[in-house]
Parts: sequence; C-alpha cells; structure tokens
Amino acid sequence: MDIAREVTERLRTTRGFVFDMDGTLVLGDRNNKGLVPLPGAVALTRHLHERGVPFVILTNGTTRVPAQYADMLRKMGFPVHDEMMLTPSAVAAEYLARRRFKRVMVLGGEGVWRPLEAAGIEIVYPAARHGANTLGKDAAAQQPVDAIFVGWYREFTMDDLEAACNAVWAGAKLFTSSMAPFFATADGRALGTSRAICAVITSITGQRPTVLGKPSLEALRCSARRLGTDPADIAVVGDDPALEVPMAHRGGSLAIAVHTGIGDESAFAGLPPDKQPHLIVRNAAELLTHYSGS
Repeated sequence: MDIAREVTERLRTTRGFVFDMDGTLVLGDRNNKGLVPLPGAVALTRHLHERGVPFVILTNGTTRVPAQYADMLRKMGFPVHDEMMLTPSAVAAEYLARRRFKRVMVLGGEGVWRPLEAAGIEIVYPAARHGANTLGKDAAAQQPVDAIFVGWYREFTMDDLEAACNAVWAGAKLFTSSMAPFFATADGRALGTSRAICAVITSITGQRPTVLGKPSLEALRCSARRLGTDPADIAVVGDDPALEVPMAHRGGSLAIAVHTGIGDESAFAGLPPDKQPHLIVRNAAELLTHYSGS
C-alpha cells in the first residue's frame, strides 16, 4: 500500500505509540481469556523497544488490573512493563483523584476498583458481596457517594442498578470505562457490559455517563503523560472505528487503523472524510513494514 509522504514522515518520527490491545495486538475469547498475539504484534513492539521508542497499551478492558494485563502480555513475548499498561480504571484513578472525588461507588470487579483504591479513593459497593473490602448494600445506601464508576460487570443485579440510580438521584456523577457496544474476540464481537449498565441508569435517571476510557480525550492525555510527550506527537493504533481513530483525531494524534478486530475496510470507509484514519493497514506486521521502511 502506497501512503502519502507526509504520513510516512510523521509515522517514522512519532515520539510514542498508543496501542489498543484486543483486536490490535491480541485476540482472546468472550471472557477475556486465552489471548494469543496477532500477526506481527510482538515483532512490532520489540522493534520499538529495541530502538527506544516508547509505547503504552491502552485497553478498554477492566477484567484485570494493569499489572495483570502486562504480566499476561509479557508471557506472550511482548516487552511490556507494568507502567506501560493502561486501563480505563487507571485513567479514572488519575481523573477522579485530581478532581477530589473521595467516595466512589463501583460497579465491577477488582480490575475496576483496585486502581481507584490505590489512588486513595474510598470504594463503595452497591450491594452485599462476599469477601473483604466490601460494604453491605444498606451501608452503601446510607452513605452518599461523590461518583459512580462502571466497568466490566457481567454479574450485576437489580439491587446494583437500584443502588446506582439512588446514588445518582442523591447527586453522584456517573462515569464509565466505555460506551462501546462490542469488543473483539477470536469468536467475533462480544457485548460490553458497561454500556448496557449505563443504558439502564441513564434511561431511569436521565444522567448520561462521562466516558473515561476510549475514545475520551482524557484517556489519550493520560497515555501522553505516560509517554512523556504531547498527544500531537503520538501515533494511535487500533481496530475500532468508534474508539481509537476518533480519539486520535480529538488529540491531534496520528490515527492508524488495523483490520484484525472490529473494523473492516467498509467500517473505516464509513467515517466522515475529516475523521478517516491517516493510515490503514491489515495488521501489525504491515505497520512494522511501513515504520521500518523494509
């Protein structure tokens, strides 16, 4: 594929990369397990690592904490340190802490609440659960919260939804890891839970969620801070025409699309002309060819 000279120059002089995970670097099953690298993904990240070009991996997944994702990727051969892995919960931890949110109701598991707790935020659960670090639903209902944060949570119940709605009516702000309807798996598209949960809360309360994962500008800015550079000097690589490409355009980053996940050629072609990817490649292997000039 021939690409414009200015895109080639910008690609080869970029000061950092932001990679999506599912559908771009790896594919797993519908339960975010059994991940395997996609063609050229390990080679591309190793090429960048060997040349000292920084990159982070930004997933909308919250089934694990960032360090667990990083460990999983390392075992597959990716040169990834813990601090190079970002999830919406990691973004939310920085965002909510900066804005002095003290108590946050969390709809999700450890991958959702652990980064917030590490940032000094008090975690409140919407319903009684087994295990440590939980509050019963009565305690949660009696103590007002500043915000609600929704992540991966297939086990949610009517009690959870009712508690979240009550918190909104009491003044809590609604935040979510993602509003993407699907994520890529080896078996095709799988339904994301945070959008489904927020749809119910919004339908009942009228409050729309603020997205802190992709495609939010906050997620890109958090990635840029990890890379130590400006969003305009970053290349964003992803498979979803509704996530990585719009996020890149919002921050002035180089938008690169791959066809190994959610978005095929027709999906990206359907974007408005000013929101098209700057570069479209079949997979990470083709991107490495363009980047290295080989």
